Amino acid sequence: MPLHAIEDPSKLRRIIDAMLLIGTDLDLPQLLRHIVEEARAITGARYGAIGVLNSEGTALAEFITVGLDPEEEAEIGKRPKGLGVLGVLITDPQTLRISDVNAHPDRSGFPPNHPPMTCFLGVPVRVKDEVYGNLYLTDKVGWTEFTSDDAILVDALALAAGMAVQNARLVQEMKTNAVLHERDRVALDLHDRAIQRIFGAGLTLQSLASAVRDEGLSERLRGVISELDDTIGEIRSSIFNLTMADRSGGVRSQVTGLLRELGELLGFDVRVIFEGPVDTAVSDGVADQLLAIVREAVTNIARHARATEATLILGVDGSQCRLQISDNGRGMGGTETLGGGRGMHNMRRRAEELHGHLEVTSNSAGGTLLDFKMLAH
Repeated sequence: MPLHAIEDPSKLRRIIDAMLLIGTDLDLPQLLRHIVEEARAITGARYGAIGVLNSEGTALAEFITVGLDPEEEAEIGKRPKGLGVLGVLITDPQTLRISDVNAHPDRSGFPPNHPPMTCFLGVPVRVKDEVYGNLYLTDKVGWTEFTSDDAILVDALALAAGMAVQNARLVQEMKTNAVLHERDRVALDLHDRAIQRIFGAGLTLQSLASAVRDEGLSERLRGVISELDDTIGEIRSSIFNLTMADRSGGVRSQVTGLLRELGELLGFDVRVIFEGPVDTAVSDGVADQLLAIVREAVTNIARHARATEATLILGVDGSQCRLQISDNGRGMGGTETLGGGRGMHNMRRRAEELHGHLEVTSNSAGGTLLDFKMLAH
């Protein structure tokens, strides 16, 4: 911004002071309102406003006005979204000076109860090539239009507004990253410490239960093992919920990433086959449920099946999604958990929530096949 082009020392100082406010404790709306007030005062405009663009840069998400009292704003109604002349600045972010906004070919008119306005000055709120919104002024008191000097002054203030928006978004991103980092740390801690210790204790108890001759004691040990299995399931569910909010990539990468994680528990890699437009056809909500089902199913294989191989097939055909998970383990007769345990109940429930169902069968060569059929979106 050519600040050297501003010859009036008092106005230059006011612009610099506005820029210095960026590092203060003022929240973003207060800071932007102050910048609009400065622009209005420096140029002699009767009305001023600043519009902040949405994340797509296609419309106004926020609109802060100066010069109207609360009653006038209430009578006007909804904030503008960026149509008409305001839309010109969104599609073509260049300084725009108009002597009579009512005569502009792109005008869209004013809503009922809106005060009349004539001359207009609009400047994009930007930092380098990144546009965050626009700063608007109307009705220069005692003049028929805004001057080129006005445009230079407002351009400098628009830069300050852009820096303020950019700074606020960077701070928010840093806070979000900090939350994500802490969430990942908690999830990793739960996985590496809690689950592994409980799983190890469960294996020890399983060995004891098979060696104990007292049927009553053996039954009690099996009850404790079942409780530990349920606890592991609950912790895994918590880990899933912690990490799910930060998904990246499509369904394929999410499934393969999850299986890579679970491979440590299995002791081998699961063979994966994708069929059809999985990434584009499966909605986010269905993907969440699918990943939960895969986690539950593969964890069951690790706990109970004594398998050395497993295969996952995920396919989409039209609006239908099909997930098949098979293993070469002990099969349906190997453990009661495979037939009707809590994990199986959870998977059936998730399939039903997706307007589908689960079929559990034995493989011809041994092992179990879980066959889920559900809607893709």
